[in-house]
Amino acid sequence: QVQLVESGGGLVQAGGSLRLSCAASESIFSINVMGWYRQAPGKQRELVAVISRGGVTTYADSVKGRFTISRDNAKNTVYLQMNSLKPEETAVYYCYANARGQYWGKGTLVTVSS
Repeated sequence: QVQLVESGGGLVQAGGSLRLSCAASESIFSINVMGWYRQAPGKQRELVAVISRGGVTTYADSVKGRFTISRDNAKNTVYLQMNSLKPEETAVYYCYANARGQYWGKGTLVTVSS
């Protein structure tokens, strides 16, 4: 079973940046897909960005050009660099891994003030 621990959330002003990290409990080298989802209050969880084992990335249209997902296999960590943040992106951000099943972290809260 893969355990995922997110970090890096916090309070930021609109237009600011944050970098989220997701540390996995085992090697991510062979994990097919890892990524980030978010859930705002009263809304459904939605995809933000995912990255495949081969480095192929997919982004939600709303974050293209502003967010960047990356993975460091040596550190068993996936990152989400978020720039030009908007107040409507206030949400709990969850790390996700598809590895012999689907796994989720507990989430990290990102609050973007206007």
